[in-house]
Amino acid sequence: MNQISLTIDGKRIQCEEGLTILEAARSQGIDIPTICYHESLTPPGLCRQCVVEVKGARVLLPSCITEVKDGMVVETSSPRVMRARRTILEMLSASADLSEAPDLKKQIDTLQAQTERFKPKVPNIQEPLIDNPFYIRDYGKCILCGKCVQVCSEEVQLSYALTVAGRGFDSRIATFYNRPLPETSCVFCGNCIEVCPTGALKPRKEFENEI
Repeated sequence: MNQISLTIDGKRIQCEEGLTILEAARSQGIDIPTICYHESLTPPGLCRQCVVEVKGARVLLPSCITEVKDGMVVETSSPRVMRARRTILEMLSASADLSEAPDLKKQIDTLQAQTERFKPKVPNIQEPLIDNPFYIRDYGKCILCGKCVQVCSEEVQLSYALTVAGRGFDSRIATFYNRPLPETSCVFCGNCIEVCPTGALKPRKEFENEI
């Protein structure tokens, strides 16, 4: 693999061609926060929390899916980048319960995000779905990162029990035709629970112990 040179946060580095900016930065110990990214899954580039500023680019670019280029100049924490990340967290806080999302709470603290900035007129309160003996689905905590759908698909489990239903503001994680999980192809492997960053999916026993 060819080696290329680029500059990240003023530091000149060399890395393999074909890496993403996120991979190149992390190889140098430069932290870029993520939400929908998981190192074992195909980067979906959904959440935009990993955006960076690339010299010459009109818009901020998601570092998880943008490949490095020779001579590229990248800023991972410019004021513009930090403002974008802070706004994303503020909007997520308005749309979902993040009380069981430790990584996101850490990012909120670090970026000093104002979680009341976009306070919704009607809080997103939903009763957890309990339709099987193994785990619950609490979509009031879901931020639509899509990791659960990815691990349920050809990327890991090949079950295809979970999907993204609806469009736009009505998008949501669901089963096909909103069937109860025991009536779907779910094998209750638990992979979706492992990758859920907010506690929207959790073991039923853990949920019942919290009540």
